Amino acid sequence: MKSIVKRIHKRLLVYGFDGKKFLKSINPSSNGWFDKDLKEFVKQKGKDDTFRLGPMNPILTDKNDEAGILKGHYFHQDLHVAKLIYKTNPKKHVDIGSRTDGFVAHVASYREIELIDIRDIKSNVKNIAFRQADLMKLPPDLINYCDSISSLHAIEHFGLGRYGDPIDYFGYLKAIDNITKILKKGGCFYFSVPIGPQTVEFNAHRVFSIKYLISLLSENFTINSFSYVDDVGDFHEDVQLSDESINSNFKCHFGCGIFALVKK
Repeated sequence: MKSIVKRIHKRLLVYGFDGKKFLKSINPSSNGWFDKDLKEFVKQKGKDDTFRLGPMNPILTDKNDEAGILKGHYFHQDLHVAKLIYKTNPKKHVDIGSRTDGFVAHVASYREIELIDIRDIKSNVKNIAFRQADLMKLPPDLINYCDSISSLHAIEHFGLGRYGDPIDYFGYLKAIDNITKILKKGGCFYFSVPIGPQTVEFNAHRVFSIKYLISLLSENFTINSFSYVDDVGDFHEDVQLSDESINSNFKCHFGCGIFALVKK
């Protein structure tokens, strides 16, 4: 029964409906405070006309939530890799499809970054240069283009059509091959994808086993460091890749593996 409810919840999320938030918001024990607070607020306002009372806009789930979320794949990978790039201070850093309001913004706060994505971006922001391109088809002028490159939580999507990209079962392999060609010898590649038992969940993402990733990357790269975010969202920095941890994917089913690589 529990698994059925989870599947229903996941399906509803696809269509923009969060059943958990809905049930929480209509629970009297969770929202019974609202009318009481409104009554007190109106009483305090009295005849003051500095602000008029507009339409009611109840936000019923924030009161008991934490002040923020300092965990999860994106929070940890974005912060971690931004710090690594700050330390290495490359001549030219290029990013492929990473989160703009997380990682890209972090890096842009202290240096220039060039962003490449299959989707267009209209905004102009200092320190961020943008180029629209499909990295499953490498533009010739990008070969040996930079000494530092990143792709965080992006390559698992290539070829699944989720972001308007053409369907390509081997799209992730083409992306890795093209990124290798973009990067100069001795350059750094910061790379993350979901880790766990290997599967593809069409058209959301792929999940990669660490063993398979190492086999893909070892021909052209040496692993400088490996970190990961576990299934509950906690960060484990610069861990050892033993046979046991590789084969078990650090006991992750949907974790996030973060590689810092150097091109051979």
